[in-house]
Amino acid sequence: MQTLSAAEYAFLAELATAYRDEHLPVLKQTEGWNPCLGVDALCFQHHGVEHMVGALITPCELWLVAVPNHAQLTGALADTLTLALPSGRYRLSLERLPGGYELYKRIILHDLGELDSMQEAARLAQRMMARLMQPAEEADT
Repeated sequence: MQTLSAAEYAFLAELATAYRDEHLPVLKQTEGWNPCLGVDALCFQHHGVEHMVGALITPCELWLVAVPNHAQLTGALADTLTLALPSGRYRLSLERLPGGYELYKRIILHDLGELDSMQEAARLAQRMMARLMQPAEEADT
């Protein structure tokens, strides 16, 4: 597995900030809002040359996210992406954020109210990504 570069980590931090800036007013009004949590892009890894795949934590939800590698694009992004991971196939929806950021996302958990810190959220994201990156047979055992 190829390690992310410093520029890629910086890009993911900018993407998380853009997501926060776009969604925070609505998130604060959402049932299940957890003031102990922020918005962060976590546990990302390369998935081929086309995407980086990881988790997006918000104060309300945990998302599976695929970020397109714009250097590999040959045309406009489709509205949906079917992501093939070792655990199965997942359909994600495109979201365009201010600043030109684009990501595909799929909700994994709706209620993060029981988490007390971003450290707990990061551990949850790590467990989620570990399960998604295991073949389905291994995940069931």
